[in-house]
Amino acid sequence: MINRLGSAIFAIGAACLLSLAAPARAESIKIGISKLLSYPAVPIAIARGYFKDQGLDAEMVYFDSAEPIAVGVASGSTDFGVAGVSAGFFALAGQGQLRLIASSGLEMPGFYNLGYLVSNRAYDAGLKSLKDVPGHSVAVTQVGTALHYSLGLLAEKYGFDLRSVELRPLQSNSNVIAALTGGQVDVAIMPATPTLTPLEHGNFKRLGWVSDVAPGSTGSLVFTSTKDANEHSDVVRRFLVAYRKATHDFHEAFATADNQRKDGPTAPAVLAILENFTGVPAAKIDAAMPYVDAQGRLSAPEIAHQIAWYQAQGFLKPGVKAEDIIDNRFAINMMAAR
Repeated sequence: MINRLGSAIFAIGAACLLSLAAPARAESIKIGISKLLSYPAVPIAIARGYFKDQGLDAEMVYFDSAEPIAVGVASGSTDFGVAGVSAGFFALAGQGQLRLIASSGLEMPGFYNLGYLVSNRAYDAGLKSLKDVPGHSVAVTQVGTALHYSLGLLAEKYGFDLRSVELRPLQSNSNVIAALTGGQVDVAIMPATPTLTPLEHGNFKRLGWVSDVAPGSTGSLVFTSTKDANEHSDVVRRFLVAYRKATHDFHEAFATADNQRKDGPTAPAVLAILENFTGVPAAKIDAAMPYVDAQGRLSAPEIAHQIAWYQAQGFLKPGVKAEDIIDNRFAINMMAAR
């Protein structure tokens, strides 16, 4: 009887020790993202195990454009989003559904994110600089997006009325590339990644970069739902610990301490991760590198400027404010460079 009792106690004790020794099961999170160079921190954090170190099992969920990413996070089908923000995003955030927590790609001189492109036909006809854009057709994927906003930044710089251009929303990057290649549109605004191969083949030309037109403007941001920010704040904090380790790695690989473009010793290893993420050869990536803040900071003044622009164009109702959308429990703010 004593032997049986002792054996039972030993078995219970052993089971308790095993349960204590066993690692806690990682919490699954889904991150809405597109395969673009301006979203590098998430694939770096996954490849280097930074999310796992925080007890998170991170899965990237791919989208073809930014708007569905915002909708996915608001609906709860994904937990975090990394995307260019649009009027649709700000509308959802203004309704209390989304909160900004970090930045991804920013527009800085010497770095590349969004570009202004010109068809060979329009170029040969005399459209050879950004100041020549008025009077021409301009393609974007959708109205009210970061690409449309970049057209607004161009109009601000060169002092022309947006009504002087013919805006053509073509719904997808592939449609924009086809129209530009065929000369059906004169100008297009696009993220760098899908344009690298067509440019190499001479399908069209690049007129300039948004980073030259409006340095300090926001290219893409990181967000979560207000519900998750309130009810799962520990997950959000752990996500950001991993995310910011990756933004630091990216910055260290491709920028100096004073934010000048220069490859560091770790650049080849990071390029290999980005090549796997985007499917673009490392040599092409290195020639079109975006800027990422080392701490993933975001600019409240720049976000306020975006909101004001969308409101002025009639895409967003009055009352939406940057200070209501940025979650300062998690975000680190910086002043806009421009």
